[in-house]
Amino acid sequence: MSADPAAPDYGSGTLAELLPAVAHRLGAPDAPPGALDVPPARAYVLVLVDGLGWNQLLANLPALGRIPRLLADARPLSAPVPATTACSLTTLGTGRPPGVHGIVGYSFRPSRAGDLLRPLDWGPLDPDPELLQPVPTWFERLERAGVAVTTVSRSRFRRSGLTRAALRGGSFRGFGRDAPMAARLETILAAVAAGPALAYVYESELDHTGHGRGVGSGQWLDRLVRVDAGLEVLRRALPADVCLLVTGDHGMVDVPARHRVVIEDVPGLAEGLELIGGEGRLRYLYTREPHAVAARWARIMGERAWVRTREEAVEAGWFGPELAPGVAERLGDVLVAARGDWAVMTRTREREFALVGQHGSPEPDEMLVPLLVDEGLDRVEPRPRRPAPPDGRPTGPSASRLSAGGRRSRRGPSGRRT
Repeated sequence: MSADPAAPDYGSGTLAELLPAVAHRLGAPDAPPGALDVPPARAYVLVLVDGLGWNQLLANLPALGRIPRLLADARPLSAPVPATTACSLTTLGTGRPPGVHGIVGYSFRPSRAGDLLRPLDWGPLDPDPELLQPVPTWFERLERAGVAVTTVSRSRFRRSGLTRAALRGGSFRGFGRDAPMAARLETILAAVAAGPALAYVYESELDHTGHGRGVGSGQWLDRLVRVDAGLEVLRRALPADVCLLVTGDHGMVDVPARHRVVIEDVPGLAEGLELIGGEGRLRYLYTREPHAVAARWARIMGERAWVRTREEAVEAGWFGPELAPGVAERLGDVLVAARGDWAVMTRTREREFALVGQHGSPEPDEMLVPLLVDEGLDRVEPRPRRPAPPDGRPTGPSASRLSAGGRRSRRGPSGRRT
């Protein structure tokens, strides 16, 4: 059996630690100092760019204007396992690993009996989101502490099951699918205009382009350039006492058609399976014969995948140091995490064959996401409203700020002057 991939460093360097760090800076009484810190500020804007991976970002820096200037105050964070939107957003929102919050993937069986739940398409006959995921979110906790919390996202997510499970709390301001940052700017500025405040901004189109065209495509790079330009529009408009944080929920790898292993087309792979969950890069196999299925899959897949029983994956720390009651049965009896640029496909989910970019496996290209920090040291008060340049790009280098002692200084992500 090949060595396990590195488990996320839950407790110090994952998406789970980000909102508790913000809450601590905003004075929430139940948010003590943690291993992750952010610069002090009156208010925060947290932009989550779906599909923005650390490695893909670094590979495309020459095409970008604003993001490279934020790298001095940047660091990678780890997404949870699986590295997929439903799991990552719930990890971010609750500040807990998937073993505790229980939204364990793109598709999973919420109880030992029944069909699959797909959190991105939560339907009226699916379990109640707030019962299936009862852990309070940091949006709820901040609201109780007197912090103004606003979500700025696509209108269709206002009362979605995933929003109710992962990001409930505060107010919601909706926009169309491809609304540019300039169209959302007034709402974001109003959300952080006074008092302690947090605005959470969700950007989805980079992920859509990656799935449809691939992260190696010109279309994906064009979309990343648009994201970069939008961040500059936002950054320039924010008051100096508002800290801008940018992160992602997962990275992505391009899967060539020749590297798709189709379960139904390979003798032995479908044998003994009751249900197939997860997604191409991390499959959940539900079966009454986990050891026999795991052994057969490991033999057939070889170095193309890590094949683990549920107990082995839990012991390896994939889902965190503990599992809440009822969470274990949501995981597959056997887990298959694709390696390299392979994917495990099933004809029960034909639409997944249209995906070029995929994610979910505990590999660095999928797991690592950025934490970019702009704490406003080159902004001034009062902040005049300035139109963005025609292409949305910065027009010059950021101005340096002098500390009280006359030395040039800035703060890193820890909040300490460097």
